[in-house]
Amino acid sequence: MNSRPSIPINVPAPRTWDARLARRLVTPLVNTWVTPNHLTTLRLLIGLAGALCLAHGGFAWVNAGAFLIVLSNFVDHTDGELARIGGKSSRIGHFYDLACDALVTVMLFVGMGVGSTHVGSLKVSPGWLGAVAGVAVALIFFLRMRIEEMAGKAGTRQAAVGGFETEDVLYLLPIVTLTSVVMPFVVVASIGAPLFAVWVVVDYWRVARRAARSAVAPVKASETSQMWASE
Repeated sequence: MNSRPSIPINVPAPRTWDARLARRLVTPLVNTWVTPNHLTTLRLLIGLAGALCLAHGGFAWVNAGAFLIVLSNFVDHTDGELARIGGKSSRIGHFYDLACDALVTVMLFVGMGVGSTHVGSLKVSPGWLGAVAGVAVALIFFLRMRIEEMAGKAGTRQAAVGGFETEDVLYLLPIVTLTSVVMPFVVVASIGAPLFAVWVVVDYWRVARRAARSAVAPVKASETSQMWASE
């Protein structure tokens, strides 16, 4: 008798390399007590530890923090894969995952800002710049969650090229810390994140209008059919 867990045939293969590796790692957990929420919590704890290391400052600490953030980003794929192949998906778990994603990403930028050395010509504290980037990222996560509620997962699917998604840019974070360009990275993030948030606001407004038109169309069709029936 073969007790090896198998992946359900109706579950499509992941698009990205890290998700494929995550699926291989969590497959043995399908018939165990481990749930996706356990893995989400592990991702959260690793990510917060990484953010604290980044906030501590110093070459060794920020590089340790970058490593933990990369590890947290990878573990983030394990909960979703376990939920898919184990039939353990839940609405609460999905929103818990999104909340943890937002919190880790926000704390990442805040931690990088707090741990950065203040540049004399810079009039704003790096901590505030990190907070600006973090708040913008939090807004992006919230709006993407609302877009997903209106348009489904397809409405928030990230671009993927060569087995990598947009969020995989976090895997390059150790390059930022090893080359000691954390401060320029924070400055760029404090500008780029709000600009991207504006784009997401426009996208949210577009999806909301389309959803509103779709909701009104059946009502008008029903009213028209009733008018024809009464003639």
